[in-house]
Amino acid sequence: MTTILLLLLSVAIIVLLTAKLKVHPFLALLGAAIFFGLLSGMELNIIVQSINDGFGITLGKIGVVIVLGVIIGAFLEHSGGAYKLAEIILKIIGKNRVHEAMALVGFVVSIPVFADSGFIILNPLNKSLSKRAGLSIVGTATALILGLMITHVLVPPTPGPIAAAGIIGADVGLVMLVGLVIGLLSLVVAIFYCKKMGARNYIDPNPDITEEEIQEKIKQAPGAFKSFLPILVPILLIVGKSLVEFNLVEGQAETVWIKLISFIGSPVIALIIGMLFAFLLPRKWDKTILSTTGWVGNALTDASNIILITGAGGIFGTILQNSGIATTLADTLSTANLGIWLPFMLCAAIKTAQGSSTVALITTASIIAPLLISMGFETEIDKALVVAAIGAGAMVVSHANDSGFWILTQFSGIDVKTGYRVYTLGTFIVGSFAALLVYVATFIV
Repeated sequence: MTTILLLLLSVAIIVLLTAKLKVHPFLALLGAAIFFGLLSGMELNIIVQSINDGFGITLGKIGVVIVLGVIIGAFLEHSGGAYKLAEIILKIIGKNRVHEAMALVGFVVSIPVFADSGFIILNPLNKSLSKRAGLSIVGTATALILGLMITHVLVPPTPGPIAAAGIIGADVGLVMLVGLVIGLLSLVVAIFYCKKMGARNYIDPNPDITEEEIQEKIKQAPGAFKSFLPILVPILLIVGKSLVEFNLVEGQAETVWIKLISFIGSPVIALIIGMLFAFLLPRKWDKTILSTTGWVGNALTDASNIILITGAGGIFGTILQNSGIATTLADTLSTANLGIWLPFMLCAAIKTAQGSSTVALITTASIIAPLLISMGFETEIDKALVVAAIGAGAMVVSHANDSGFWILTQFSGIDVKTGYRVYTLGTFIVGSFAALLVYVATFIV
């Protein structure tokens, strides 16, 4: 209980420093991480190692992806390509359906694409759509990331759900079916919630540009197909890699083509290729575009801030992981007789404590697997529902120790306080609703 209270106090410190005292999130996260490490009794050398590992491992996974995504976004914005796409899409879906469109796109994209990478790729399109439709970035960005998160935790071949299915011994196809049904119903709640939150919290998607400037950019913009390539190509490449690896038989020798697809489908290489397509967008090249004072230089300046904050979030999450708080929570809850709610609550506790949905999924599945028979979950559908319950818990809740929280707030320009009030609450509501659907399903199937 002391450790849990210490976690809550650390989160409160982050909110106080960033929202009230306007301290830079990097310093707030680093300070809160050290505060938690010292007061929880961690060994000093472990605290130092956690700081180094948390920053390095987090940015090793997503640092370059952030940089490339910001560059692509800069070219889409400055060339007018993003606004050209937005104009065409809005004519098709209408200004009142941007939340639905972004949530559904996120839902589909995140099945093969890692949620953070998917948000970075789709963020320029979301910002331009929101700006053209006159909507708050709060609602549309949250709709996008909630759509991404739902399939990220519920539907294989995303690493977390497929690992949980393997540990539980559930049929992957059945897990996919259950995850899709639960996920789509949860997506409806997410869209409704995001529309309400967007209406209550207005933040301009791009306050530095006026409608007149947008119209001028559209006149000079490249064609819609050309503008779509920097977004579409990376997604297709990453999807191709996931499909190949998912269908690869164990022990099967990798051919040259499989190795090539795996290479170009890795997020970093896929986004490099997307960046090269983005370089084709300007109608007239200026030698300063790639300079330190041009589009790329300004984009990298923006990226540096996002990278620092995301890395600091990794430090906070790693400190929590190495403190053993997840184990403490698991030991406390695993003895409770809660039926299908046990895997949900256990995973939610671990997710909230240490930040990573994938770690929470795998850890919870490992704890629950030996308990399945004693809990009465023996059939294939029972096991699939258990995996879905674990996945629902892996959404609850995203806050300062989750890189996704900082990707959302920093890329969208949403302040930390609003991020907690809208996105953190959203993950709790949508994740809990998904768990309720799983509970109802136990009476039906």
